Amino acid sequence: MLRIMHGMRTAKQSLREDRTQRLLSWYDAHRRDLPWRARRGEAADPYRVWLSEIMLQQTTVQAVAAYYRKFITRWPTVQELATAPLDDVLAAWAGLGYYARARNLHKAARVVAGEWGGRFPSTAEELRRLPGVGTYTSGAIAAIAFGAPEAAMDANAERVIARLFAVEEALPGAKPKLLALGKSLVPEKRPGDFAQALMDLGAGPCSVKHPSCGICPWTDGCAARERGIAERLPLKAPKRIRPLLRGAAFVARDAKGAVLLVKRQEEGLLGGMRQPPLGPWSEKFPDAKDALGQAPFRAAWKKRAGVVRHGFTHFELEIEVYAVEVTKRPKVGGAWVSDLANTALPTVMRKIVTHAFDDSGPLFRQARSARKR
Repeated sequence: MLRIMHGMRTAKQSLREDRTQRLLSWYDAHRRDLPWRARRGEAADPYRVWLSEIMLQQTTVQAVAAYYRKFITRWPTVQELATAPLDDVLAAWAGLGYYARARNLHKAARVVAGEWGGRFPSTAEELRRLPGVGTYTSGAIAAIAFGAPEAAMDANAERVIARLFAVEEALPGAKPKLLALGKSLVPEKRPGDFAQALMDLGAGPCSVKHPSCGICPWTDGCAARERGIAERLPLKAPKRIRPLLRGAAFVARDAKGAVLLVKRQEEGLLGGMRQPPLGPWSEKFPDAKDALGQAPFRAAWKKRAGVVRHGFTHFELEIEVYAVEVTKRPKVGGAWVSDLANTALPTVMRKIVTHAFDDSGPLFRQARSARKR
């Protein structure tokens, strides 16, 4: 009996090692060239790994690349990022979304620079103590930057593992099982390359739709492919219907083109970011009288045609935009900002400002003509 059990363990170990080697060989030939990845033969920089992994949370590689380059050029070390003003970090992050990540990024940089002397902790457990670092991110940093035998289960890796083992339990409930299965495959040697290979496999042959099983290194032995269910895995729980909220925004521009912006509270949605003055959000738009009562100052506000729509994680938002141009700045809280490109202005707020200042609108045609006269 002991011989049989030993033989079974040996067979499982051999299968695991074979899978690992096939994936690593595929990775060596097909690895993606990404700006945060160490070159072949070079040691990974923990700062660059951490920065990229925070940016990649819930965001695509394509969207992150330009932001990463901007950050690493402006703040090439964690110490420099730690001493940067939070407003500068938020401004550089503007447009990338999920702004709590930027605030946690800044907090974590200060922890690393202060409590850890500028050196990142090397274990997944210690990394999880940093603001904004969870199970996936700690595993990815520990494996890629420090060679720890940790699993890094992002959406791509979860899809690969769900198909390899034909896991039909729906996400997010299946996450612990997928993590355990993924960890069972992590090799002692090259765990960082293994983590990145899983990500690349999910981004390439094992894509969401129409997986290219014919060129996958794991096509032999993939349970989902054998059962003909690869394309529908991983299963996901039905999406909840997100509520729709509505409100009004008030965009004022002075004679020099500066826009009135106020700062949101530090905590909560879009915390610490800039925005035009907004009214409260509810199920209905305010009528014209109520909207003007929400305006930051009395003026000849004009409602622009159409609405601005934006989706947040837990709700949808529709905003009616009221605009005005003033010859003299009224005494009101906030700041008049002309350099919007370098301001911590979230995407939704940029949409609102753009909607207000579309010069094809009659309000701005009249204002432009008046300035010419």
